Amino acid sequence: MQQVIFKRWQSAPKTGFGLNFTAGGLFLGLVVLALLGMGSAHAHDFRQGDVVMDHPYATPTLAGTTTGAVYFKSIRNKGKTPDRLLSARTAVAARVEIHHMQMDGNVMRMRQVPTLELPAQTEVSLRHGGAGTHHLMLLDMAKPLKDGDRFDLELVFEKAGTRRVNVWVQTPRAGAPAHKH
Repeated sequence: MQQVIFKRWQSAPKTGFGLNFTAGGLFLGLVVLALLGMGSAHAHDFRQGDVVMDHPYATPTLAGTTTGAVYFKSIRNKGKTPDRLLSARTAVAARVEIHHMQMDGNVMRMRQVPTLELPAQTEVSLRHGGAGTHHLMLLDMAKPLKDGDRFDLELVFEKAGTRRVNVWVQTPRAGAPAHKH
């Protein structure tokens, strides 16, 4: 019986789907994925202990302005204990403050807060343009931020410690709400 199966296998037409075809397909697939990724915004995140900082970004600033803002897609505390962001610093600004946006009647108000609370197993939004969100305010900048620039920002957490992240300066996507300072 085994000999009959072996002879049928030997006489079966060859389809060309051998190892070389599979490896070639894998290579072609990787090339296509790489090309699709070129020119698009790449997500980047950083982890420090249980805290994940997802996609830190800043928006371009106008010439002559000395303030800017840093946002994050989110900051997630994956741990079982709360943490908080205590401070931040960067070489592009003399000071960095944690700010909270809140509606006061029909007016959006921005105010400095001492820390950013990060409850256990929670995600905190730091996106631009919305009430109830936070951002990091860059004060006394030496020069404006331009689309495509990148800079380092150091974040200090109460429990997770200190983590340096790379901030990308990018124009918000069309339809994203504006955030004026």
